[in-house]
Amino acid sequence: MAEAKKNILTYEGLKKLEDELQDLKVNRRKEVAAKIKEAREQGDLSENAEYDAAKDEQRDIEARIEEIEKILKNAEVVVEEDVDLDAINIGCKVKIKDLEYDDILEYKIVGSTEANSLKGKISNESPVGKALIGAKLGEVIEVETISGVLKYEVLEIQRSNIQ
Repeated sequence: MAEAKKNILTYEGLKKLEDELQDLKVNRRKEVAAKIKEAREQGDLSENAEYDAAKDEQRDIEARIEEIEKILKNAEVVVEEDVDLDAINIGCKVKIKDLEYDDILEYKIVGSTEANSLKGKISNESPVGKALIGAKLGEVIEVETISGVLKYEVLEIQRSNIQ
């Protein structure tokens, strides 16, 4: 059997998943069980929309619990204090300059499980993330995209847990 893919997480990402799992198991399961019980008491289940909705919600919660447990089982946590700041790696916060548009961009490099571009967290597996891994201060990296090659200069590398 193929070995499961390692889920690279920062400590912050690990904590967030553990908290979500705890909330799902302790609070959300009880809430949905109460909704199902209440819907059952209304009688005929064949035409009971509340019952169907509660069962759907229960299925979604159980699926998410299973997904989080699978992620955590294969988690590899990056200790951000140990991140080498000579070159960009997972757990780094970087400031780069888009050489075409003269924009300054800031990203936190994280594993794909934590990636959220709206919060400035890019995956080490994304095109920009891949190109940044291993880059050093002052280096210009190139990212191959559908619309052409983008060039970025690395302006700053720091630990991502520094605010």
